[in-house]
Amino acid sequence: MPAYLRLLLSALIAFCFYGAWAFYANLSQVVTNTALYQIALVQATTSAAITLGFTVLTEWSYRRFGQRCVSFAFVTPLLCMPYHNTPYAKQFKRSFNQLLDNSAGYLHANRFSGALFAPLVPMALQGTIVIGVNLVNATPNLWLTVIPSIFFSGLYGYVYTFSLYKKDQIK
Repeated sequence: MPAYLRLLLSALIAFCFYGAWAFYANLSQVVTNTALYQIALVQATTSAAITLGFTVLTEWSYRRFGQRCVSFAFVTPLLCMPYHNTPYAKQFKRSFNQLLDNSAGYLHANRFSGALFAPLVPMALQGTIVIGVNLVNATPNLWLTVIPSIFFSGLYGYVYTFSLYKKDQIK
C-alpha cells in the first residue's frame, strides 16, 4: 500500500472512530442533539487532522532521534558540579570515573535507541491540541472524550516508530 494511501486510510479510521467515541462519551450528558453532533464532528475532524500531522511529525522525530543512542552514564558528574570543591565530591568524582572506566564496554553495549523518544514530541503536541480544541468547544465530558485519543495515538506512535526502526535495521 502506498504511503499516502496508508496515511489517508488512517485519517479516515481516526475520523470515524473518534467521532463515534465522542458521540458515545457525551451521549449521557444533558446536551441537545445539535451540540452532540457538533462535539462528535469536532473530535472526528481534529483526530483525522492530527493523525495526518502526527504521522508526519513522528517520521521527522524518528529521523532526528532514531539513529542516536542514549546512555545516562554522564549525568551523575553533572549533579555533583555545584559541590565540586568539597572533599566528598572529589572522592565521588574519582570513584565515578573509575566506575566509568571499568564499565565503558558494558555501557556501550547496553545503550538504547533514541527512537524511544521519537513519539514523545508528536504525542505532546497531539495531546495539547486535542484537549485545547475540546476545551474551546466546551465538551461536557472532556476527559472521557480525549483520553482514548491520546492513549491510542501514543500506541500508534510507538508501533509506527518501531516499524520504522525495524525497517532501518533490515537495511
